[in-house]
Amino acid sequence: MKKYADMVYRLAFAQVRSKSDADDIFQEVFLRYVRKKLVFESEEHRKAWLIRVTVNCTKKHWSSAWHRRTVPLEDSYPFETNEETGVNEAVWKLAPKYRSVIHLFYYEGYSVAEISSILDVRESTVRTQLTRARAKLSEMLKGDL
Repeated sequence: MKKYADMVYRLAFAQVRSKSDADDIFQEVFLRYVRKKLVFESEEHRKAWLIRVTVNCTKKHWSSAWHRRTVPLEDSYPFETNEETGVNEAVWKLAPKYRSVIHLFYYEGYSVAEISSILDVRESTVRTQLTRARAKLSEMLKGDL
């Protein structure tokens, strides 16, 4: 858990943009990990499984009745610089499918092929989503300059 805790939490937070929801998803991912008692082929397989479960938990969060009926409180973190805040806010404004590929590509360092495998979509879909996400980010950040 120590090895992958930061990665799982960052991915969950990048998707839901709420500390409390990210905490819930983080807890659910590691509860599933402990309950399943899976044997993995390698550390990469374990990491990919954790990412896949995190993405699935965030999708479940977005479709839950609880989420649809609540109004989120704004979380603010004073330790971020203005540049980080601007980029993070722009990424958070992206649709979840774009946030996923941006996070996995830039923050976790996965290749397009690896993201394709993790998210169970075609490589061309990942490339298209990355291109569209970059264009949207560029457009959003252009106004900040």
